[in-house]
Amino acid sequence: MAPQSLVDPADTLERQNQKLLTIVDTLMRRAEASPDSTGVAYAQFERAVMLEEEVRARTLELERALDLLNTSNASLAQANAEAEAARANLANAIETVQEGFALFDANENLVMCNSRFGKHMRDVHHLFKPGLPFAEYVRIVSASPYLELPQGTTSEDWQKRRMIRHREQHVVFNARMAGDRWLQVSEHRTRDGGTVVLQTDVTDMMLIERQERERLLDDQARLVKATLEHLNQGVGIFDREARLVGWNRRLGELLSIPLRRFRLGLPFRTVYDQLSRIVTFRNATDAVDLFEWSAHQGRRAPLSFEVALGEDRTLAVFAQHMPDGGFVISFTDITTERRALRAISQVNETLERRVQERTLELRDALAEAERANASKSRFVAAASHDLLQPLSAAKLYLSSLENDLEAPDQRERLVKATGALQSVEDILGALLDISKLDSGRVAVHESRIPLNELLQQLHSELSPAAAEKGLRFDLRTADLSVTSDATYLRRILQNLMGNALRYTNAGRVLVGTRQRGNTVVVEIWDTGPGIPPEQHQKVFDEFHRVNAAASPAEGLGLGLAIVERACRLLKHPLELHSTPGRGTRFCVTLPLAAVHETPPPTEVLPTQSSEPLTHRIVLLVENDEALRQAISMTLENWGADVLSCGSDVEALDLLREIDIAPDVVLADYQLDNGATGTDLISILRELFGPLPACVISANRSPDLSALCAALNAPLLHKPLDLEALQDALQNAPPPSA
Repeated sequence: MAPQSLVDPADTLERQNQKLLTIVDTLMRRAEASPDSTGVAYAQFERAVMLEEEVRARTLELERALDLLNTSNASLAQANAEAEAARANLANAIETVQEGFALFDANENLVMCNSRFGKHMRDVHHLFKPGLPFAEYVRIVSASPYLELPQGTTSEDWQKRRMIRHREQHVVFNARMAGDRWLQVSEHRTRDGGTVVLQTDVTDMMLIERQERERLLDDQARLVKATLEHLNQGVGIFDREARLVGWNRRLGELLSIPLRRFRLGLPFRTVYDQLSRIVTFRNATDAVDLFEWSAHQGRRAPLSFEVALGEDRTLAVFAQHMPDGGFVISFTDITTERRALRAISQVNETLERRVQERTLELRDALAEAERANASKSRFVAAASHDLLQPLSAAKLYLSSLENDLEAPDQRERLVKATGALQSVEDILGALLDISKLDSGRVAVHESRIPLNELLQQLHSELSPAAAEKGLRFDLRTADLSVTSDATYLRRILQNLMGNALRYTNAGRVLVGTRQRGNTVVVEIWDTGPGIPPEQHQKVFDEFHRVNAAASPAEGLGLGLAIVERACRLLKHPLELHSTPGRGTRFCVTLPLAAVHETPPPTEVLPTQSSEPLTHRIVLLVENDEALRQAISMTLENWGADVLSCGSDVEALDLLREIDIAPDVVLADYQLDNGATGTDLISILRELFGPLPACVISANRSPDLSALCAALNAPLLHKPLDLEALQDALQNAPPPSA
């Protein structure tokens, strides 16, 4: 059995010590009174001594605990004193603040406020005490008669709006108080979620602001008045009740109304009646519209019209709504403008009549010029065509003499005559080209052209001329394709390259290409004499040559004219760069053909092997007798049997009579009586089957070339080239099946 303690540990130290002292005292008395000699008394004494030691130890612990308690109480008292001092200092501090100050805790209960908080509301000032909820504070303020609510706002409305504003982090607003005083209220949040409310009396500031505003309004009124007086228009300003509040002197002058009749508050109806008596409305509805417009409540659309003042004056009236519900009316004297407009109208009518007459004259002149140009083009074409007929005959006759003349001097004269005829042929060809380009009726057939192949062909054709003059003729090209008209592009490049070789006496001619983005630039360089700057534009004129002393064999002055017109037609930019004494560079910019473009399919024509014309029957149909005889003689010299006819009818009759089909047909395109060689070829093929045929013509139009290609009949242009004629007849293909 465990020994039981003589003291209860749960008792206080004082209670335990008291129990121990009582026990010790009791034991001592018992020890003194007991006669026990067996040692019990000593044991009790010894136990009493132990108890006394324990009492002494417990007493020391009690004393230490009391010391600690006294120290804690002293610290607590000091802290309370400091807190009270801090609170007193805070109260004193916020009391010294000039604004009303109030602090609400995170639970929105009033913690403290100074005496200035709510002092403008004497009826509720005493209610602002610690513990007051913020919502109750707002309700009390909203119900106070010292708070002047905005017009149309109830205390409940103000309270709701105030609580909504209270949710914001920072709030600042002005409140009007009784006695024309103003209070600025601001709210700020503390770190612990509380709210600080400041109330600042801004009456003096509002008064100063009001005075400044009134001063500005006075200054503005004086400025407006001065401005109105300087206006050339008469101006009247009316308030929302249609009462006169402002005007200028010009208003009385324009309306012939003495200024003394104008006064503040004058109803618009009075001004309207006076206006109706002295002016005449151009449109009767304008008077009604003006009166109804002025009486309208709400926003008005601008109104403008004109009135007559007397017999010779016109006023423009303009009425405009103002933001405050009033309106302003201005009167402007536009008599001078109306007179000017009438004068201008009369002048315009005269000018229009003259312009119309001049337009008719110009139209007639333009028509005449077009007729003249068309007539010129037709004349040049017809004349060239008519000249090409005897020219072809002359060339054929001269060709026939080539084998008959043996004397060197005669053969030399034959060469010169042939050269002279070639120069005439070149001139006529150039004139035909210029005539077609000037007519504006040239058909352009764009296609994908392998530029490298075209330049290689021209280089091969012109290389003999370069070698004859001892010139270095270089070609630097890339494998590029362009989009253009094949015929005209060839003529452009041929003329530029030929000119470079013709006018370069020593050195080099270089033809090159370079790609620039989506274009290809063809450049022709030469080391010739160059072109002076003042001649850069003139070189593109007809028959203009920089070296005026040059012979026709050295250039006709038409090549660049054709180049310029063809480039303009195809929209290929042409550039000229030249330095006298150093050389010239021409540049033609061509559009690069798209990658997906493919060149037009070339029809592969079945050809016969080249055979001599000996004993071959050639049907010749040519309406020009001299040319027909010359061609017949040439063909007979080549060994052919020629059936010579002057018309399509004669040819058909002859073939029916002899009942023989020719081996090849050589027909002029333009026959008599509107007949054509192409129609004749079609008829002959219907009668005799797929006859080989060739067409000769001075017509260089793309349409004829397309027609001959469709017939599978080679087209030879006049004057005839003998080698081309012989080759065409020997290799004339039959029509495709």
